[in-house]
Amino acid sequence: MFLIDNTIITEELLTEFFCCDLAKCKGECCVSGDAGAPLEEEEIGVIEYYLDQIKEYMSPEGIAVIEKEGVFDYDMSGQLVTPLIDGLECAFAGFDEHGISYCAIEKAWQAGKINFRKPISCHLYPIRLEQMSGFTHLHYHQWDICIPARLKGRKEGIPLYKFLKEALIRKFGEKWYQQLEQIAETKRVNQANL
Repeated sequence: MFLIDNTIITEELLTEFFCCDLAKCKGECCVSGDAGAPLEEEEIGVIEYYLDQIKEYMSPEGIAVIEKEGVFDYDMSGQLVTPLIDGLECAFAGFDEHGISYCAIEKAWQAGKINFRKPISCHLYPIRLEQMSGFTHLHYHQWDICIPARLKGRKEGIPLYKFLKEALIRKFGEKWYQQLEQIAETKRVNQANL
């Protein structure tokens, strides 16, 4: 583990390879699991504000859940999460003609209708954030459904931290990411000299 500002980062962020392979995994991370995607408190108001634009890309079932329960729920530990449809996919998930899930929030963003891309937890996946003792811990969540992403990342030589560059900068800033790159480069040079 290593420290940047008030973040504690696991080695896997630098050592693992990753690149989503939607053709193989079908976006299963939006469908499987025991709870919805983690939400930050301020994201709830943003989603509520843009809900009409987001609904254009949601399934009828997802809209029904949101209209009945609202845009957030709580997981077993009391953390804010997106609601689920019948305990399965995220209420904001939809499916394209190939059966690949997509995020309705991100679809609205891609269409230029909103200026919020998607919850940061989704953007950062497979990294999960945990607040503990005044620090933000970045944990690498390994899940079998992401085996194709790990294989593709290794084949294409894309380290996890580079795959997540945009999301990490969005969450922690450009300066933080530059420090991460410096640590990764130092680690690479040290390994090459062994």
